[in-house]
Amino acid sequence: MITIIVGTNRPNSRARRVADFYSQLLAEHGETAQLLDLTELPLDFTTSALYHNTGRHDEFNRLVKLAESADKLVFVVPEYNCSFPGVLKAFIDGLPYPGGIRGKKAALVGLSSGGQGGILPLNHLTDVLMYLGTAVLPERVRLPFIDKYLTAEGLITEPLYHQVLREQVASLLAF
Repeated sequence: MITIIVGTNRPNSRARRVADFYSQLLAEHGETAQLLDLTELPLDFTTSALYHNTGRHDEFNRLVKLAESADKLVFVVPEYNCSFPGVLKAFIDGLPYPGGIRGKKAALVGLSSGGQGGILPLNHLTDVLMYLGTAVLPERVRLPFIDKYLTAEGLITEPLYHQVLREQVASLLAF
């Protein structure tokens, strides 16, 4: 099973639209994917589900199980202030340690409204995942100027983005 993690809790995010598109690409290969959308995080999870409360919040635990049950993960990560969203880091911090996503394989997709395509967030997230024992696929996809190439309906209009995402899907399936 592949779990696609929408790396922000922003409602109606670009990351969610890209995650939906990624899910369609996986389906073209006969692969089923489940979405772990951080908009579903409980509002109080940083005080009610972490640290001394680990394992005590049913709604948070449901999302943890989506990550733990996956063989492979895909992180769709927007750039927030030259890094990845804090809510994603807080979610990762709430995963069981050691364990959680240790031993899993992950693909990373970065997106930004600027020209770097989320390279800094991908670098930061790679460091965190590698520390946790999660293998990161070398083919990390960056989608710069995403606002120009992603419609409100989730259509990606840049052919190069289709190409690099399809290539990453093929690499992830072989990984």
